Amino acid sequence: MEAELAALAASGATTLVGLMVSETWTQARDRVARFFAGAGDEETVERELGASRAELIAAREAGDEGAAVDIEDAWRTRLRLALLSEPGAAEELRALLAQLAPEGNGARAGTVSNSVSGGTQYAPVFQAQQISGLTFHVQSPRGVERDGGER
Repeated sequence: MEAELAALAASGATTLVGLMVSETWTQARDRVARFFAGAGDEETVERELGASRAELIAAREAGDEGAAVDIEDAWRTRLRLALLSEPGAAEELRALLAQLAPEGNGARAGTVSNSVSGGTQYAPVFQAQQISGLTFHVQSPRGVERDGGER
């Protein structure tokens, strides 16, 4: 059971730190604060989360991966202690993680539909959330210039 709780704490800490630098942090922060506060002081937990977020952002901007790892480790330890001290905390954390990152790592399930129109396309059309470091070599069909005119 200890290994399962340690894995859950690690998953929770990774998700938490990832959320701290995401656009959805504000909504996530309130839920995470409620989890950690339990019947305690939610405002104190929110301040601690805010301080960790500020440190994490500064560490990432400075390229200090060690500091980012330290922040994740601190929250992993805190999650593990919460899971060990509260019998229902594991189920509560699982439910929280399912709400915050339903596809693991924050990916949202859904349907995407695209339509390319406006004439003949002489090259592949790509859509992605993020593409980096790729090079596409595309040749124009014979008899057609890149601007679409005939040669």
